[in-house]
Amino acid sequence: MLFSHLSYSQVTPDCTTAVPICNNTPVNGGSNGFGIDDFNGAASSGCLERTTTGYIESNSVWYRFRTSASGELGFNIGHDSSEDWDFALYRASDCTNLGDPIRCNFFDNSDNKSFVGVGEDPTGDSSSVHYEDWLQVNAGEDYYLLINNFSNVNSGFSIQFTGNIFTTNPTDALDCSIINNLLGAPVAACEGDSINLDATTTGATSYEWYSDTGSGFQLISGETNSTLNVSTSAQYRVVVNTPTGNIISDVQVVFNPIPVTNAVSDELFCYSSNIFDLSTKDSEALGIQDASIFMVSYHLSLADAISGANPISKQFSKSPGQEDIFVRTYSLTNPDCFDASQNFSINAVVSPELSFDEEVTLCENSAGIVIGETMPNPAYTYAWNTGEVTPNISVTEAGEYTLTATNSVGALHCEASRTVQVNMSQLPTITDVEIEDFQANSKVTILTDLDGDFEYRLDDGAYQSSNSFADVSGGMHTVTMRDLFGCGEVTENIVVVGFSPIFSPNGDVLNESWHIDGLSELSSPIVTIYDRYGKLIAQMTEFSPGWDGNFNGRPLPSTDYWFKLSYLDNDGNRVYAKYLQSHFSLRR
Repeated sequence: MLFSHLSYSQVTPDCTTAVPICNNTPVNGGSNGFGIDDFNGAASSGCLERTTTGYIESNSVWYRFRTSASGELGFNIGHDSSEDWDFALYRASDCTNLGDPIRCNFFDNSDNKSFVGVGEDPTGDSSSVHYEDWLQVNAGEDYYLLINNFSNVNSGFSIQFTGNIFTTNPTDALDCSIINNLLGAPVAACEGDSINLDATTTGATSYEWYSDTGSGFQLISGETNSTLNVSTSAQYRVVVNTPTGNIISDVQVVFNPIPVTNAVSDELFCYSSNIFDLSTKDSEALGIQDASIFMVSYHLSLADAISGANPISKQFSKSPGQEDIFVRTYSLTNPDCFDASQNFSINAVVSPELSFDEEVTLCENSAGIVIGETMPNPAYTYAWNTGEVTPNISVTEAGEYTLTATNSVGALHCEASRTVQVNMSQLPTITDVEIEDFQANSKVTILTDLDGDFEYRLDDGAYQSSNSFADVSGGMHTVTMRDLFGCGEVTENIVVVGFSPIFSPNGDVLNESWHIDGLSELSSPIVTIYDRYGKLIAQMTEFSPGWDGNFNGRPLPSTDYWFKLSYLDNDGNRVYAKYLQSHFSLRR
């Protein structure tokens, strides 16, 4: 931020002649050298360290102020972004006994910031390393503020005080009794204002007025009254002639430009996030005006925009619907110079939300399944990738189906799409049942040739995802296989018995006969044994001792033999056991 040469008129070399500040008057200043070293050769003061001069100060200015209210206090030191400014704030009433600073910043400005200070960066940068925490003050406290610049040439700076004490005490937060100047404190005004300087003195015989716009004080011809109306920035001086001598008083008056807020276009957008970035509207409001001199804030009412109160975050949390936003464009050096003539609307159009299942199962041989929105919004239009324009459709084939819903407001079309994967589920089929271990308590596994999502159960037990059951007792059982998506189930009756796959009737007492364990669990079981040609060799019941390998008293050769097991079911019908291993070997 560049300041005119008028800024250089307020140059203070030492702490003992610190410039008094009162109220919330914006201050414009400059620095050129540092006069006498106020730190007596010390290497540091708080965060401040020696500069290239060998002293803590290089180009310094001192200010002092006294609080007359309690609360939160901060300040912004605005400057050209190419320059490096530091500061230290001391709570002290004696310039010769400053102690350590209570707020201090010595960071270099390699990131080209335009502000350093206490409180909040007015640009909204909450992470700026050039800002220190807010100061909590009480009434009647005295402070000294050192502002220092590393550069030999600088463009000056401005000081704008901030904090809630200026909300509770807008005109007297800083005590003006510390200023004994006849013309009072420095004056910050806006272009177009008329400032009245009053030097009225009892007993005065005449008045002379002078102004300095950078070339020294020049007499203002014809101005001999006790008051002077001014409308241009300058350092003003009055010489009051009295019978006892002359009184000379100086005051700085700075007129800051008033920005103009350009028309800001309305915003109509699809609501998909609750954050709208208001900073994207800054360039519209500023137009060709310098963004380093003026700032833009946004408010929810015209009254707030005029007063500057309650600015909303640039990352505005916007809910669906239309809302009016009021724009305030103001001077960084004097926020009282502002324009709040413009406003615009933000209309966040709700984007549709589709909530139907993204994956469904279609049962084999079914009449179809309905997919899509079952509770559609009548304000939306709907379109499927299949060409249908209804919120939901009935499908009979597997595949991907995409529905797009559109909410239209004028030329704005807010869309949302959702794809549903329709899978075909086949009816469950039991291909085989394995009964392992050839024991009365066996492992039973249900097999299928289908790829699908199924679950299984034994008898009336709980369904399980595994198709295997361990320690199944001998006898008759039912196994059930069902589709997880309700596409049917199938139940089979099985018989679990134990038998040896090999027996050897050779007179050694071991495995002399072949038999089946667990027949007693069945109703009227009959086992029939055949040779490979289908000839009936033997028949057994649950009471038979077993087959000894003979037919009509003659030993049969070593080979494989087949058997069948039948029994009476619960309805009294004789049925053959399915899935039972039906052969064994005779070894001699």
